[in-house]
Amino acid sequence: MADGDGRLVIGVDIGNSTTEACLARIGADGSVEWLGTGLAATTGIKGTPGNAEGVHEAAARAVADGGCRLADVELVLTNEATPVISGLAMETITETIVTESTMIGHDPRTPGGEGIGVGTTVALGELPNCGEGQDVIVVVGAGEDFEDVADALVEASRRGVGVRGAILGGDDAVLVANRLDETLPIVDEVSLIDEVPLGMLAAVEVARQGRTISTLSNSYGIATLFELDAEQTKMIAPVARSLTGNRSAVVVRTPGGDVTDRRVPAGTLSLEGESRTVTVEVDEGADEVMASLARVRPLVDASGESGTNVGGMIAGVRDSMAEMTGQDPGEVAIRDLLAIDTLVPQEVRGGLAKEVAREDAVLLAAMVRTSRGPMEQVAAEVRRVLGSAADRAVEVEIGGVEADMAVRGARTTPGTGSEIVVLDLGGGSTDAARSDGDHQVESVHVAGGGDLVTTLIDAELGLGDKDVAEQIKRHPLAKVESFFHVRHENGTAEFFDEPLEPELFARVVVLTDDGFLAVPGRHDLATIRSARREAKRRVFVVNARRALEQIAPGGTVRQLEFVVLLGGSALDFEIPDMIADSVAGFGIVCGTGNVRGSLGPRNAVATGLVAAHAAGGDQVSGAA
Repeated sequence: MADGDGRLVIGVDIGNSTTEACLARIGADGSVEWLGTGLAATTGIKGTPGNAEGVHEAAARAVADGGCRLADVELVLTNEATPVISGLAMETITETIVTESTMIGHDPRTPGGEGIGVGTTVALGELPNCGEGQDVIVVVGAGEDFEDVADALVEASRRGVGVRGAILGGDDAVLVANRLDETLPIVDEVSLIDEVPLGMLAAVEVARQGRTISTLSNSYGIATLFELDAEQTKMIAPVARSLTGNRSAVVVRTPGGDVTDRRVPAGTLSLEGESRTVTVEVDEGADEVMASLARVRPLVDASGESGTNVGGMIAGVRDSMAEMTGQDPGEVAIRDLLAIDTLVPQEVRGGLAKEVAREDAVLLAAMVRTSRGPMEQVAAEVRRVLGSAADRAVEVEIGGVEADMAVRGARTTPGTGSEIVVLDLGGGSTDAARSDGDHQVESVHVAGGGDLVTTLIDAELGLGDKDVAEQIKRHPLAKVESFFHVRHENGTAEFFDEPLEPELFARVVVLTDDGFLAVPGRHDLATIRSARREAKRRVFVVNARRALEQIAPGGTVRQLEFVVLLGGSALDFEIPDMIADSVAGFGIVCGTGNVRGSLGPRNAVATGLVAAHAAGGDQVSGAA
């Protein structure tokens, strides 16, 4: 069509996290000239009048991209944006507790010496009073000079005192070890050194560089050193478990101390389906929760046992969603759950050096699909905001159901057939829509998306920083091996002409778009990569299979032919391949969408809105 002919129309897709827009010129004959696209963060809760500002931002960017003015736009089409809101919570279901004076630990960065020593704990100042042949573990306060400590240990050894090891409050283990006549295991950085019990039998173990301890991480090794009976060995097992993988460790055994591995009562989850209700104990694990969910599908609502962890989790998710949507909590129904078993580092209660143990936890993602407020209210607010910005009235219409439009937009991906399934990989949920070729569309929504992946990475690595976890999720890793080269996670090396920053040396880094980001903590590259990939598998691969099974004819995934991945997470550097690999055995063609052959997995719904309007409202019809 000639420039200037036809109507300027904007299609707008209001999503949970982002709002996408496309600008097109539609000719009198129904021809479409695509002009520009825009992307903005969604403002307010999807499907509420608060979306108007985000729509304005996305529309303005699309207009600018197309070289037009907002005042020239005659029609804005929005999707029927029913909110799908997700929340998540996590509870540990085991807990290691150290009571009274028993100490476990400890893995400082630079212990001194090597070997294992057993003796009675004595303060450094009491060392001159120790007699010949007495085996001791010396406890040194944080303020002591390392040369004075080394001299005292050497002097005691020359008098015949059996100095078997040392526990230091400061960070001087290597300096002390280098000044001794014999090799002793020395552990430092014990922050609560004043609380280490004296006069008690203790064991100190330090492994060689590159190795991990073998005796104090073995329940029977501890039992041998402390001459424990069967019942006492069962009691000490959590100590051994928490020390696994450490290069150094200390265990002090006292009659008054106790170590227990306590199961936290996680509670019972009640799942209500259309025809039956099933209860399941959360501490039986995520697999049992998901198997119970499959037995009651479709889920009508879920509730947790009052006074238990899961009861508090479900109530918290329900209350937060009610607050977001303005509904009464009693009216909020949970329509899907995703349970994931995980191990999270938790500080050991009663430890003396902030020791951590990896505790069992269950992570639950819950999803509510609500119908708050008619879309006409959203359209009216968009009409007002855009009219003010354009300084004239702008026509706004609800152009169609979101699933219908997603299928129509996805069909513009080259190589797709008429019967396709769209998987929208979002931040809070994973959505699927299927067209059977006769333009009938059905859709499902399952809980769990990109936000859940970030939470899993943050929890399992003990980062305590969602921003860093988000960067780990989005980008590959490397290990800085020198000031001039890094080793990428695929094993290849990259060299640099200019030296890297000194603080990056020997660190694992994330290869972000803005440069290298050092990962906090002491995890190696393989551990971080494994946590990242496993989090993506347990959320997106599992959810893709769940959604496809629910939407496939007769629940038979093998009957599907084409699966098109859309949404922000479809841009991830490994999620699309992981999903494609998981369904390859069913003969399914699966890959990242390329809307209109150029936009990738973005803009499918907005494109579908414009295309449907140009076709005279001949939408892909059906119930979503």
